[in-house]
Amino acid sequence: MSGETILIVEDNQVLREGIREILAVEGYHVLCAANGKEALEEMSTFNPDLILSDIAMPEMDGFEFLKIVRSRPEWVTIPFLILTARGEKDDVLIGKSLGAEDYLIKPLTRQELLTAIHARLSRAQEIKLAQLHKAYEDSLTALANAIDVRDPYTRGHVERVTAYAQVIAQQMGCRDGLIEQIRFGSILHDIGKIVIQDEVLLKSTPLTSEEWQQMRQHPITGAEMIKDITYLAAAAPIIRHHHERWDGKGYPDGLKGEEIPLGARIVAVADSFDAMSIDRPYRNGRALEEAYEEILRCSDTHFDPRVVKAFQRAWEQNKIQLIYASTRTSVPSFDST
Repeated sequence: MSGETILIVEDNQVLREGIREILAVEGYHVLCAANGKEALEEMSTFNPDLILSDIAMPEMDGFEFLKIVRSRPEWVTIPFLILTARGEKDDVLIGKSLGAEDYLIKPLTRQELLTAIHARLSRAQEIKLAQLHKAYEDSLTALANAIDVRDPYTRGHVERVTAYAQVIAQQMGCRDGLIEQIRFGSILHDIGKIVIQDEVLLKSTPLTSEEWQQMRQHPITGAEMIKDITYLAAAAPIIRHHHERWDGKGYPDGLKGEEIPLGARIVAVADSFDAMSIDRPYRNGRALEEAYEEILRCSDTHFDPRVVKAFQRAWEQNKIQLIYASTRTSVPSFDST
């Protein structure tokens, strides 16, 4: 790993220059400061990827510098390594409590220094990628929830279908890569509905033949919307085929049995179960147990029997009920009495 910017904060010029030379040879870009005050001046125009700081320094010591760094949102995730000759337990505890990632005792070897820096930079990169992944997923969920905003009766549908589908996939022993595809496919399974007119999407009476044909296009539209996005392309088959049926009577392509991608078969069960248990303007949702029994009844016709068995195991472990209960407060309720 090289090319990252490291800020060395050390009042001993000889040591500071020695560390700078070691890191520069390794390909790092190095900034130097003699104390915390100088370091803050450097950081006013440039954020380092890692800070290596002494404790005992004039004008502003390492602890005060660390406090300020951790108080600023734009700096809070920068790895901070304390480098000092003071190895007392109290100093270590203070540094850790303030948010220092590591505590290196002088003198240390070149290899010890490089190993510590490499490890912390690698970990920081993993955290950044995880945060980016989470932010991306949250953005997709917000986009998918645009459907919920248009139709308040389905509020929470995206979150529940995603959770149900992941539980079913785990029960089936799916690998992490497929579970991730299923998660994105679940989040975006109805994204194609965003182009359907409100008077069709929200209609409280039976759809006409023409309106039904328009509605049946949403899996195709949704798959087309994301098929060229590298990060999401693997989820496109799930989106396109989540309304296919095990007996071949589904849409849009009339696929049958294992011709239907496994992820789509899983989302089909999750989506259908939630759709049955949601209240609508023109009907009350089924009781949860009734919706569960309907999924079992449709095994080998609408749904893959293996997926239904996995759903049944999750139900028996109370996982489905817990997901429903955890999101129920966001779903409008209707008096069925």
